[in-house]
Amino acid sequence: MGDDACLHPAGGPHDHPMFRSRRAGLVRRLWRQRCAAASPEDAPSTLKPAVHALFKKLKDEELELLVQVVESQGAWESGCILAPCGDARGVKQGLPPQVLLCRVFRWPDLHQSHELKHLCYCDGGQGVCGDMAVLCCNPHHFSRLAEPEIPPPPYLKASCGPSWPDGPQHPSTELLEFSYDAGDWCDTSLSWSTVKDGCWCKLAYWEYRTRVGRLYAVHEASVNVFFELPWGSGFCLAQLPAAYRSCAVRRARGKIGRGLLLSREPGGIWAYNRSEHPIFVSSPTLSPPGPFGLTVLKVLPGYSAKVFNWAGDRAGWQLPGEGPCDPHSIRISFTKGWGPCYSRQFITSCPCWLEVLLNQPH
Repeated sequence: MGDDACLHPAGGPHDHPMFRSRRAGLVRRLWRQRCAAASPEDAPSTLKPAVHALFKKLKDEELELLVQVVESQGAWESGCILAPCGDARGVKQGLPPQVLLCRVFRWPDLHQSHELKHLCYCDGGQGVCGDMAVLCCNPHHFSRLAEPEIPPPPYLKASCGPSWPDGPQHPSTELLEFSYDAGDWCDTSLSWSTVKDGCWCKLAYWEYRTRVGRLYAVHEASVNVFFELPWGSGFCLAQLPAAYRSCAVRRARGKIGRGLLLSREPGGIWAYNRSEHPIFVSSPTLSPPGPFGLTVLKVLPGYSAKVFNWAGDRAGWQLPGEGPCDPHSIRISFTKGWGPCYSRQFITSCPCWLEVLLNQPH
């Protein structure tokens, strides 16, 4: 059976050959954007009937939107694409529509809906269309949930041969990276308790130990932090000038791309990695501080993590070798990790990183 047979029920409102030909072209464009199969049972020949059955349920304007979203790889915040959620006929193994499209166009190894999270700007988690429940199946309205990794043994320079630092080193102050005596680090304006202008957080961008630009106040529920975003607004790091940037900083900045989406949601703060490279996150609520400091979570492209939870008492925490820890802050490094598993022991050894200074909710 050809593609045209799956486009719309016979005798439907768009059964005219012109409409069938147009929808067939959209379906072909979509199918060219599919990911490689993760396993033999998910080969194109197996998935194709299920995907086309789902395409047939979409309205013309939703099919067009899906083409734009998939071809742009989610470069802009698009609208919802609603599909019936109670009718699994024609869908492989009864997979929900959002799982099927996310598997085809983003993550071939995806299996269950609980591995996904709705992004904050998605309005179609559940809705009603007549008597049939619908939900959003826009594959770029979802992220995958980041899972803590089993950490490798602590990094030992002696076991890895000669190495060169990524950036300027300050041996006399290395153990004071997070103390209030560490020169550039000391800036009392960064304390959460001083945020009194109605914003829920302020963002500080750093290159190694130097803060670049002014604090960026966030008033909306979410904010994009990016170097280059074709369509969108937020904290654009490309616009921040600096007197001098090392080669390592320039390389790291060139990999930030679409950056991340930071959102305030019920119960805490989430970070969604929109870039093509990992980000690394640390906050007092990811885990209690251990003998090597706070846990650093690696968040892969397309993944989200809850990076701060308001519950719990975190006052007065100290990080081994680093000094006092602001209990209402999040630190995010672009492309480079730090901590006991990396050559960079402190975040101030990372070329490009972000500090999120939170205002306590009332």
